[in-house]
Amino acid sequence: MRKKKKLKIAIQGIAASFHEIAAFTYFQEPIHTMECLSFHTLCESLKSGEADYAVMAIENSIAGSILPNYFLLQEYHFSIVGEIYLPIHMHLLAAPGVKLADIRTIESHPMAIRQCSDYLYKLNGVQLVESEDTALSARKVKEQKLKTTAAIANEFAAKRFGLQILEKRIETHKKNFTRFLILTRKIKTASDSNKASLYFEVANEVGSLAEALMTFKKNSINLSKIQSIPIIGKPSEYSIHIDVEWKKRKSYETAIGEVLRQVKNLNILGEYKKAKIEYK
Repeated sequence: MRKKKKLKIAIQGIAASFHEIAAFTYFQEPIHTMECLSFHTLCESLKSGEADYAVMAIENSIAGSILPNYFLLQEYHFSIVGEIYLPIHMHLLAAPGVKLADIRTIESHPMAIRQCSDYLYKLNGVQLVESEDTALSARKVKEQKLKTTAAIANEFAAKRFGLQILEKRIETHKKNFTRFLILTRKIKTASDSNKASLYFEVANEVGSLAEALMTFKKNSINLSKIQSIPIIGKPSEYSIHIDVEWKKRKSYETAIGEVLRQVKNLNILGEYKKAKIEYK
């Protein structure tokens, strides 16, 4: 019997990163994760066919939206086929035997630093350094045997790289999660889809955006996310990214038909099943 080929999943970061955890949690089957140190590299891996899917963080409940990724969604035109909300617990990791009083530098991904801002701002004489990935920062502490540098990362990184946890759960709010999108090259719509991500442009006129958004309300479509993105080369003009949810697909289809006549350049990034938010 032929062994099933593992799906290749592009992730931002390295093994033990939150992206890798999100990938394993979503796919629930043996997969091969492909490490990408930037979101641009992640997109290129998917575009080239090197990866079957990509997992991309799009927003965090503390740090907010990852705006550059909205530009990438527009640039690459991938299809969003799913989402996952991953609980995010941040820990301060250091080499064995190191004490908090020894730490002079704390390194991590900028989004992780933002999520722990309340804790970090209370520390005195500590420099914050941004890196490409939380797990990469943890590996650096291990491999370079750093005694005055700590990393902000998850428990899996601590175990993988043999680091001790100096401080647990240093995120500003304990109900902290990151939303990840599951991307692929081909347009796919789940039969049980009840959520969609799309973007469009509206005329720079009074009420033009409100008119489009009211169309969704009129058709009983819930707007769970709205994000404006500047249009490069067009000052004071924006594309509007929204996430919509529905109970009856017919209502969604009717709303889209009406909105098409009210906006410019409507693009549906994906129709997929809404994920649950489960705090842990």
